[in-house]
Amino acid sequence: MRSVRARAALGATLVVAVALTAAGLAVLLVLRGNLTDRAGLEAEVAAREVAGQLALGSTYAELELGDEEIHPVQVADEEGRVVAVSKDLEAISGTGAAGVEPVPSAPAPSPGDDDDDDDGGGVPARGEVSSDQPDYANGTATVDGDTADYRFAAVELTTDKDVTLTVHAGAPLAAEQEAVDTVRDSMLTGLPLMLLVVAGVTWLVTRRALRPVEGIRRELAAITASEDLGRRVPEPDSRDEIARLARTTNETLTVLEASVDRQRRFVADASHELRSPIASLRTQLEVGAAHPELLDVPGAVADTVRLQGLAADLLLLARLDAGERPGRAAVDLGALVREEVSQRTGDRIPPEVSVAGAVPLEATGSRGQLARVVGNLLDNAERHAERAVAVSVRAGRGEVVVEVTDDGAGVPEAERDRIFERFVRLDDARSRDDGGAGLGLAIARDVASRHGGTLSVGAAPGGGARFTLRLPAAGPEPAADSGREG
Repeated sequence: MRSVRARAALGATLVVAVALTAAGLAVLLVLRGNLTDRAGLEAEVAAREVAGQLALGSTYAELELGDEEIHPVQVADEEGRVVAVSKDLEAISGTGAAGVEPVPSAPAPSPGDDDDDDDGGGVPARGEVSSDQPDYANGTATVDGDTADYRFAAVELTTDKDVTLTVHAGAPLAAEQEAVDTVRDSMLTGLPLMLLVVAGVTWLVTRRALRPVEGIRRELAAITASEDLGRRVPEPDSRDEIARLARTTNETLTVLEASVDRQRRFVADASHELRSPIASLRTQLEVGAAHPELLDVPGAVADTVRLQGLAADLLLLARLDAGERPGRAAVDLGALVREEVSQRTGDRIPPEVSVAGAVPLEATGSRGQLARVVGNLLDNAERHAERAVAVSVRAGRGEVVVEVTDDGAGVPEAERDRIFERFVRLDDARSRDDGGAGLGLAIARDVASRHGGTLSVGAAPGGGARFTLRLPAAGPEPAADSGREG
């Protein structure tokens, strides 16, 4: 039962078995009820026919009771005494009247006295048959030594002598029993065969439906064993859930492969970036150890600072890749930009700051990470600017916009997406002695994305590059204002 096919086949078989059993019982009950009602109608017709004869004044001896094997008849008076029965009726049950022998002292219709009951118009008096619904009961009757089940109908009448009689007539239930037994036997014979067919068909259909799943499982097992993320699971031509599962699995493998490749490149690039300052620092220390007078302390300090900054960048990227969530505090971006600029006392070109509006322009997130974004954008602008660096903060539609511009060479349009990749530096940046490791812009975009914002680059109005950071505004939307303050 650990197989999905087995569980599906068993479940379908049980459901069909319960449904067919319930349906079969309902059919048998309805069939039995209809046939019983039919027998009751036959018994009522026979009873009313005998009752009509008695109501017309026929004596017990003159009654035509028909075939006693098909419709046995018993007539009883008000006290339950039997006054007339069918010929050869030996025993009867279910009618409520005792015995099958007529009582000699029971009153009987007397046709010779009809004239005495004349109503004055020459019309002899007649009895009356009750029009009420007869009483029905099931019982048995023994006729000429054969006992069978019958459906009895009891019809009351009043004779012309004001004598109340009850006629019990029966209709055989043998046909009903035979029909019910035939249907029941057919169901008992056909039900196992039908369940066997349902189980087999469900097994085959489920097996065919799950065959692609087994192919996906085997391929995933092979990928796991070979560690080759370039392989893909087979996608069936159908458009069902299994096909969507295969496509989703391949998409997951594609993302996983890209993530692993990015991680490998990251490790390789990080090793390359760390090797140069470490080698330079080691060389300086070895020279200083051999010739103390030649020790380049400022150079060693610069390499150490570079290593420290690179290690901090790598640690932040590791935290971002691990899914670290930013804080939920409200950060005034205008005050944050002013604070960051005020701390940059050693910049080659002092940035020009402008903040629009008098109300705080706040975004929700981590103050430290957002400060890192602004600092990285300013570092990039300082590295490429010729004479001017500017940073502005303004309100947009439900967002706060921070723009950092410079008057450098700008970013070619074809490179505007690639510069946000890790360890990517354009050729002119690599030629500079103070060029970064190519992580600043990648960190800035990752932080912006995790804060629900965006970071893009375009051309500045006066030439150069313009980096635009957009973050969702915290709380009520700030009102747009064209004012500026430095």
